[in-house]
Amino acid sequence: MPNETWQSDFTHYRLTHPGSTPGPDAEILTWLDDCTRYALSVTAHTPVTGPIVLAAFRAAVARHGTPASTLTDNGMVFTTRLAGGKGGRNGLEAELRRRGVAQKNARPNHPTTCGKVERFQQTLKKWLAAQPDQPSTLAELQALLDAFTAEYNHRRPHRALPRRATPAALYGTLPKAQPASSRDADTHDRVRHDRIDDSGCVTLRVAGRLHHLGVGRTHAQTRVVLLVQDLHVRVINAATGELLRQLVLDPTKDYQPTRAPKGPTRK
Repeated sequence: MPNETWQSDFTHYRLTHPGSTPGPDAEILTWLDDCTRYALSVTAHTPVTGPIVLAAFRAAVARHGTPASTLTDNGMVFTTRLAGGKGGRNGLEAELRRRGVAQKNARPNHPTTCGKVERFQQTLKKWLAAQPDQPSTLAELQALLDAFTAEYNHRRPHRALPRRATPAALYGTLPKAQPASSRDADTHDRVRHDRIDDSGCVTLRVAGRLHHLGVGRTHAQTRVVLLVQDLHVRVINAATGELLRQLVLDPTKDYQPTRAPKGPTRK
């Protein structure tokens, strides 16, 4: 079904200086509907980063609805699952979990798993290379990407689709899949060992963003264990097992204050 799985990947494309000499590298990020091959989002960047992937996904969701699942390779902009658990989920992973979207990743060294978006990028790059006026800026490249996407989605018959339909014809008429409830999604549990700094804080990265958790200066240089389940955090003294702080992290704020009453003002 449409929106049952969205594939995503990015590829490189070299810009061209006005004198037809090679210019700087650009990167093209694609979100593609697996069922209908409908190009949901095709955007140019220098380079593609985790926040860019998240922003493109959110923009595609705003236009086309939330998919039931995503399928990507194991690039760090898509997943941190091969990073040894450091830093927790990145921004895209946290967004998918919040929306109840199942995240699927190809096995390492198996690019054919994401073959549909890979094939789309191959067709796109051949079309770009055949254009008489090569782009010299990101804006010019984006204009070409928009032109290709319109042709590909709405006018170009697709050989892999029934009756050689266009992607837009199928995507716009078939019923859409829906994501699972976010309540049914798995939680992300991790254990971190750290030391409280001189300001009384310990750091924790959530959804690709670093947060400072206030524990108190009286515990400066204390070794602690952080037990993290999504946004629920417990800070425990590693030596004694004492619970020093328990909180639900606010992902919109870098600093998580202790909420302890302030002491008397110094004169």
